[in-house]
Amino acid sequence: MSFKPFTDYLLLEKKYSPLTINAYQKDLESFQKHNQEQFDEINIKTVNYSQIRSWIICLVEDGIANRSINRKISSLNTYYKFLLKVDSIEVNPLAKHRALKTSKKVQIPFSENEISLVLDDLNFDDSFQGVRDKLIIELFYSTGIRRIELVQLKLQDIDVSNRTLKVLGKRNKERLLPLLNSVIEAIKRYLIKRQELQIINDKAYLFLTKKGVKIYETLVYRIINDYFSKASTKVKKSPHILRHSFATHLLNQGADLNAVKELLGHSSLAATQIYTHNSIAELKKVYDKTHPRNK
Repeated sequence: MSFKPFTDYLLLEKKYSPLTINAYQKDLESFQKHNQEQFDEINIKTVNYSQIRSWIICLVEDGIANRSINRKISSLNTYYKFLLKVDSIEVNPLAKHRALKTSKKVQIPFSENEISLVLDDLNFDDSFQGVRDKLIIELFYSTGIRRIELVQLKLQDIDVSNRTLKVLGKRNKERLLPLLNSVIEAIKRYLIKRQELQIINDKAYLFLTKKGVKIYETLVYRIINDYFSKASTKVKKSPHILRHSFATHLLNQGADLNAVKELLGHSSLAATQIYTHNSIAELKKVYDKTHPRNK
């Protein structure tokens, strides 16, 4: 059974990224495989909710986290909404489905001190990799970009004279981000090292491996984890925590929530508000120290 009309719709109309579309397709294929094994039925257009519930039960029994199961069911739901849209089905079998309960993840950002320990106190080699790694950390913390956005950055996205960076976000939405002077200097140092590489295959892309090919997401994660393991005892040390730190520290310093929303590339304020819990803690400290009735 082909899902090409659906994936074309996600790409051309919804403007989803290839990575997201691939995840949707894998979810659909996984459900299709379950349907074939359990009910000897390959056409998932005509399923009923009991068949979907059977898949959910199997996923739970396999130890898949509720959050991951909800994402898979969300893929299915998007597919059935598409079929309704093109009049391929009359009823969405997931119309009355309720998501599984999940515990809210509390993302603990790096402190400003931990960021300074990495960027100011750690010794980065004056090699291609050392200069590149420091720039990657600087960019994450100074712009709040996502890991995939950093991987996809191209040389043409940097405007040194205007100190701006063009980022292609979710659903191919572009945003223009300001760059600090220190980041511009770090970019210039990196570009010199980049030019010294013996072979460059992926010439258009900003960040490369020492072999001259585009950097990849796993390597970026490893870079952040390795450096911050030297400065932080937090369990999770990832590019997303740096993005979280960027937003939290801006809000702590009084940045407008709407401005942070635009910088992060969020489509709604609700997505940005998850970063405000740390800001409230800072506000409480100021409030307790300064309110006349608390003296």
